[in-house]
Amino acid sequence: MAHAPAAESSNAALLKQIQALQKQVADLAARLNATEAAQRQTTASVNTAQSAASSAVAQAVQAQSAASAAQTAATAASKSVPATVKTELASFTKNEWWDSTTISGRMYFDFSNVETRVNGVKPTGAGSVNGTGFNIKRFYLGVDHTFSPVFAGNLTMDVSNVVGQTGNGNFTSTGTPEGTNLPALVGKGFYVKKAYLQAKLNPALIIRVGAADLPWVPFAESAYGYRHIENTLIDRTNFGISADWGVHVLGDFGQGLLSYQISVVDGGGYRNVKVTRSVDVEGRISVNYHGFYAGIGGYSGDRGNNVQGTPTPHTATRENAVIGYKNKLMNAGVEYYHSKNWNNVTTVETDTTDGYSAFGNVNFAPTWSVFGRYDWIKPTQTSNDNLKDQYYNFGIQWEPVKLVDLALVYKHEAVDNGIFGTQNGVIGGPNPTGTPTGGHGSYREIGLFGQFRF
Repeated sequence: MAHAPAAESSNAALLKQIQALQKQVADLAARLNATEAAQRQTTASVNTAQSAASSAVAQAVQAQSAASAAQTAATAASKSVPATVKTELASFTKNEWWDSTTISGRMYFDFSNVETRVNGVKPTGAGSVNGTGFNIKRFYLGVDHTFSPVFAGNLTMDVSNVVGQTGNGNFTSTGTPEGTNLPALVGKGFYVKKAYLQAKLNPALIIRVGAADLPWVPFAESAYGYRHIENTLIDRTNFGISADWGVHVLGDFGQGLLSYQISVVDGGGYRNVKVTRSVDVEGRISVNYHGFYAGIGGYSGDRGNNVQGTPTPHTATRENAVIGYKNKLMNAGVEYYHSKNWNNVTTVETDTTDGYSAFGNVNFAPTWSVFGRYDWIKPTQTSNDNLKDQYYNFGIQWEPVKLVDLALVYKHEAVDNGIFGTQNGVIGGPNPTGTPTGGHGSYREIGLFGQFRF
C-alpha cells in the first residue's frame, strides 16, 4: 500500500512531462509552419520581384529600342526635309502657268553702207537709199504655252518695216513711167506673224490651226542657215511667203528621216487676213539622212485674190526643190523654183518665172565661219523676157557667245533690162524708149550684220 502514492506521483510527473513535450512539439510545429509560410511568402515576393525586374528590363529594352527607332526616324526625317521641300515646291509650281510657258525672241540687225544706182546714176530725193545707217530688219517675240502633252499654243509678234504713206508724204519719185509715186518705208510695224493652237497626236501627226509657218520658206531657211544675212530665194524675190492663216498638218517619221507638211491657207499672207471664195494649198516632203538633205514642194491657189467681184482667170502655181549636204564643218546646197502666173491671177496675160540659189559655208574654227551665196532669177518670161536679177553675198561670221552672231558682209544685186522689186528695194532702170533692153540698176551693201536670240 505504501508504494501506490509514489507510483501515482511518478505518473503525474511523467504526464506533465509528456504534456510539456507535446506543447513544445506543438510550438515547434507552429514555428515551423510559420517559418514555412514566411519562406513561401518570401519566395513569392522574390518571384514577384524577379518577374517585375524582368518586366522592367524588357520595358527598358523596348523603350531603348523605341528611342533608337525614334532617333533613326528623326535623323532620316531631318535628312529628307530638303528633298521633301523640293518635291512640294515642284508639285506647287509645276501646275502654274509660267512653268509651262516659254518666251523667246530673235532680232536681225545691221550697221551698213548702201549704194544704189539707176542706169549708172545715184538716185536722189525721197526715193534714195544711199548712205550709212543702223537698221533692225526683223524682231520676233514669241510666247509658247503647253496646256497638256497634246495641246499647245504659240503667239509670235513680228516687228518689221512698214511700206506706205504718212501725213508727211513718204513717197518715192521713181517708178514706171518715170516719176510715178510709189509707197516708201514709213516706219516699223508690230504684226501678228504666228498665232495658232497645236495638237500633237504623235510625232507623225501635228495639227496647227491659225497663223503658222508655211511648208517651204522656213524649211529653206533651216537649210541655208544665214537668214539674218538675207531672205531665202523665193522670200527675197517675193515669190513666196513664210507664214499664213489656215490649217497646217505636219510631222516626221523615223526620227526626222522623212518629214512633211501640208497647209490649207487664205493665200494673202500673215499680214493680210482675207475671206475668199477658195483656199490655197502649199505642201512639202523632205528627207534628212546622215547630213544629206533634200526636199520638194509646191503651191497652188489664187493668193487671196478670189474675192467677190474680182475675176481670177488664172491660178498661181509654184514648184520648189532643194538638195544639199551639211555637217559640223561645212554646208553646201542648191535651191530651185519655177512658178506660173504668180503675179497674174487677175490678169488676162499669163507668165512664168524661175530661178536658183547656190549657197555654202565653211566652219574653219569653233566660233568662226566663212559663207557665200549666189542667186539667179528670171522674173518674167512673157512681159519682159530680157529682165534678169543676179544677187550674191559673201562674208565672215563670228559667234562671240552662244545665241549671238556677228558677220562682216558684202552684198550685191544687179537687175538688167528693166525694173524688179526685191526685199532690198526696187532695183534696175527703165529701158530706153522703144527698146526691150538697156536698163540697168544695182544695189551694193557692206557692213556689220548680226542676230541675237533668246
